[in-house]
Amino acid sequence: MAREKFQTLTEQMFYVLLCLREECCGMDLMERIRLLTSGRVSVGPGTLYNLLEQFAAEGYIIETKCEGRRRSYVLTEKGEERLHGEMDRLTAQMNDYQRLLKGGDKPCELTDGTRSGS
Repeated sequence: MAREKFQTLTEQMFYVLLCLREECCGMDLMERIRLLTSGRVSVGPGTLYNLLEQFAAEGYIIETKCEGRRRSYVLTEKGEERLHGEMDRLTAQMNDYQRLLKGGDKPCELTDGTRSGS
């Protein structure tokens, strides 16, 4: 069975959506991601513009400005929901790690305020 598109996000996808919680153009977005992750994650222009096109088609972002070749985007409500869903998925993974490898019994909080695994 084929996996649903964007069921899970790559690290680059996650940071693109995260940084688009505030309006931003593509070139600035690449710099925001680099700064936010202290250079650990980089998104090249080809990857970025492909993701922006796919996210716009999915309704996760909308174009807000177009000044020549410079286009700005912002996250939509649907994009915010997808970002929260990914955060919940990552939180569940962290809780599994804590439970199995660290012996932790305090689950991390999900984005809706509940605790994972409860």
